[in-house]
Amino acid sequence: MRSRVIMVLAVAAILLGVGLLVPTAYARLSDGDGGLGGGAEQVPVPAPTTPPAPTLAAGKVSVNFKGEYFGWALMDRATGTIAGSPNMAATSSTESMLKVWIVSDYLRQLGDKEPSAALKKAASIAIRDSDDTGANKVFAAAGGDYGVEGNGQPDPVIQRAVRICDLTDTKRGNVAGYEGWWSFTRMSPRDAVRLGDCIADGRAAGPKWTKWVLDEMAKVRGSIADQQARSGGGKWGIVDGLPAAIKAQGPVSIKNGWTALNYDGNWHVNCLAVTDKWSLAVMLRYPQKSKLEYGAKVCASVATQLVTPQPGAALKVPQHPVGKL
Repeated sequence: MRSRVIMVLAVAAILLGVGLLVPTAYARLSDGDGGLGGGAEQVPVPAPTTPPAPTLAAGKVSVNFKGEYFGWALMDRATGTIAGSPNMAATSSTESMLKVWIVSDYLRQLGDKEPSAALKKAASIAIRDSDDTGANKVFAAAGGDYGVEGNGQPDPVIQRAVRICDLTDTKRGNVAGYEGWWSFTRMSPRDAVRLGDCIADGRAAGPKWTKWVLDEMAKVRGSIADQQARSGGGKWGIVDGLPAAIKAQGPVSIKNGWTALNYDGNWHVNCLAVTDKWSLAVMLRYPQKSKLEYGAKVCASVATQLVTPQPGAALKVPQHPVGKL
């Protein structure tokens, strides 16, 4: 009888133990309110990472260009590194792109002084509207020399650009019939981005006037359709190729240059844009029959291809071959 009682008690203890184990195991799988979730043993989910802000960075550029010259350069302003097309040291005429230097050179010489109201307006419309008359007035006030460079006296405005902005490829143009024209200054894409950097960092216009110049560049106005004979319609090109996310980071300061020249039958088109992070230039020569819109689209395309990361890059999931998962 005693042994039977002991056996019954042992069996009861075993059954009771199993009954206690089942709720304990269930609790470990439970989320605490009766659902299956993991509770304290749940594996933490990594916090989502913020994607990097888009910018421009060196990369491959492919343009089906039909013309005499196509070159581009991009400067990372944080490091000073310049990347670009293999011919980024080759030169072309600057056209109106040089107006931002002409204005900056004049204002730097003033120091803390104010220009006359007439010259300040001339400087403004030379940038905002690419106005030739305004640019010529400022060029003269800056000490520009309209004479032929062959007279032994290189233009001081251009020479100061070379010296102050550390340009290596820039020189006064010498096309027959156009001697002495500031618009025929020869510049390379890599010198153009150096010029943009020089304007943005204050060397060009000096501490008092740098922000004013960059603001005027950010206020360039008018489309190609708004152009007149000697002014207007210069807001196109690189700025059209930038996504809204880059434009939202801060002002994009631009200055384009464009002329259809009869001596070689080409459009000479240049696009310059600078921000606090980068400086980009695209320079072109192509047949006049292609019209200015063609050059504007090439400039925009280069900018778009250099956007990093590319739009939608985070959504591109690597694809595994069938049966290789």
